[in-house]
Amino acid sequence: MSQNANEVLDHFNIFRGPEYKEMFENKRKNFENPEPDVRIEEIKEWTKTAEYREKNFARESLVVNPAKACQPLGAVFASVGFESTIPFVHGSQGCVAYYRSHLSRHFKEPSSCVSSSMTEDAAVFGGLSNMIDGLANTKAMYKPKMISVLTTCMAEVIGDDLNGFIKNAKEKGSVPEEYDVPFAHTPAFVGSHITGYDNMMKGILEHFWDGKAGTVPPLVREENGSINIIGGFDGYTVGNLREVKRILDLFGIKYTILADNSDVFDTPSDGEFRMYDGGTTLEEAANSVHAKATISLQEHCTFKTQGLIADHGQETVSFNYPIGVKGTDEFLKAIARITGVAVPASLVKERGRLVDAIADSSAHIHGKKFAIYGDPDQCIGLAAFLLELGAEPIHILATNGNDEWKERVEAMLATSPFGAKCHVYPGKDLWHMRSLLFTEPVDFLIGNTYGKYLERDTGTPLIRIGFPVFDRHHHHRFPTLGYQGGLNVLVTLLDKIFDEMDKHTNVPSKTDYSFDIIR
Repeated sequence: MSQNANEVLDHFNIFRGPEYKEMFENKRKNFENPEPDVRIEEIKEWTKTAEYREKNFARESLVVNPAKACQPLGAVFASVGFESTIPFVHGSQGCVAYYRSHLSRHFKEPSSCVSSSMTEDAAVFGGLSNMIDGLANTKAMYKPKMISVLTTCMAEVIGDDLNGFIKNAKEKGSVPEEYDVPFAHTPAFVGSHITGYDNMMKGILEHFWDGKAGTVPPLVREENGSINIIGGFDGYTVGNLREVKRILDLFGIKYTILADNSDVFDTPSDGEFRMYDGGTTLEEAANSVHAKATISLQEHCTFKTQGLIADHGQETVSFNYPIGVKGTDEFLKAIARITGVAVPASLVKERGRLVDAIADSSAHIHGKKFAIYGDPDQCIGLAAFLLELGAEPIHILATNGNDEWKERVEAMLATSPFGAKCHVYPGKDLWHMRSLLFTEPVDFLIGNTYGKYLERDTGTPLIRIGFPVFDRHHHHRFPTLGYQGGLNVLVTLLDKIFDEMDKHTNVPSKTDYSFDIIR
C-alpha cells in the first residue's frame, strides 16, 4: 500500500495509487455489470441533444439532484436565530447529522441541534417517551432558554402530535410548565427548507404572541413605532443581517431582527466557548408584536409568517432578496415611508458609488449570458440585478419555485429588453439544467456548490452564489444585500469574467495581442 508512516498521502492522491486503481477496475468488471465504453460514450453524447432534453423535461415521477433541501433544515436555521435556543428534532439521529453537517460545512462553524433519537420502536408505538426523555435531557445538559421542536419524515408519517406530546411531557415534569417550547410540523417529504423556515418562524411568533400554548394570556398589541425585519433562509446571513442592522442604525430607528443568527454562525475564537451567541432575545421576540410593521427580505420564505403578523394588525411588506440599485432603493423607500425618517445622506452616497462601479464595468458584463438556479427569492434578486448590469439571464430555475413565482419572474423580466430571451423553470432540478446548458449554452452559471458538476460536465463556468457553498470559504461573511452587497456581487461576477478572459488569452503571440494587463 502507498500509505505508510513515512509517506502519508492526502485524500486527493491516495486513491490514485496502483493498488486502488486495480481494486476499482476489478469492482467495475466483476460486480457492476458494465456496458462497453463505446456504448457509454454513445449514450453520454445523446444526453446532450435536444431529443434527450425533450424526454428529460417530460419526466414527472423522478427528481435528479434537486436544488433544494428539506423542511427541517430551514426550521433549524430559523430556531438558532433566537437567544440561547436549541432545535429539538423529533426524529432519527441521522436526520440531525444531515442538518448539522450542512450548516457547519457552509458556515465553517459548529451547529448545535439535538434529536429525540426515534428508532423502529418509536415508529411503531409513537415517540412520546422519546419526547419526554429528550426534552428533560436537553434542558439539563445544554441549559437553553428555549427549545424549539420540529419534526422529520418519521414523526410525520406515524402522525405524532407535537402540541399534545409537549403538553404531556410538561405534565410528566420533563420541563417546567412555563418553559418555552415552541414547535412546528416540518415534514421533509413536502416543501423545502424555505417552507420549514416559514413554519418554524410562524410557530415561534405564535408561541410568544398567542399565549404560550395556553399557559399565559395572549399579548395585546400596542403599537410602539418600531419595525421588524425577517431575513429569511440565507446562506449569507452573517454579512447580510449585519449590513441590514448597519443600514437601520443609520436611519436611527427602533427595530428588531427576528431570527438574528448572524453571531451564531460567526463566533470568535478567543478562548471562550459559546454554545449560544447572539440571537433575538425572547423578550424581543414577544415584544415584536407591538411593531408598526414587519419587513420580510424574502417573500417566499415568509408567506405563513407574514399572514400571522398581518392577522395581529401589523403592516407587512415583503421583498425578493433586494440586491443592487433598484432592489435596495425599494427597500430603503419602504423603511422611510413606514418610519417617517428620510433616507440618510450616507446611503444616498453609497448608491452613487454602486452606480459608478456599474458604469465602470459595464463594457465587460454587458451582453453576457447567465443561467441561475437557487431559492425563489434569490433567483429574482439576482436576475433583477443582472438586468441592471446589462447582462442577459437566459435560464432561471428554482426547484422550490411554483407557477406564481414563475409569473412574478416573467413580469420582472418583461421590464427590460435584456430579459427577452429568458425562460423560467419552476419545479425543475439540476439534471434539467444540464440539458439546458447543452442545448442553449450560456456564458456563466450562478448557483451553489453542486453546480461544479455541471461546470465539469458542460464546461459552463460556475459563479458560486447561494446555499450551500462547501468548497469556498467565508463568502457568507460579506453581504449580498443593499448597495454594498450589490458591489460585492458585481465584483464576484467580474472576477469570474476576467478569469475566463485570461484563460483564453494566455498563448504568447497567438491570443495575447491586445494589451490585456488592463481590463
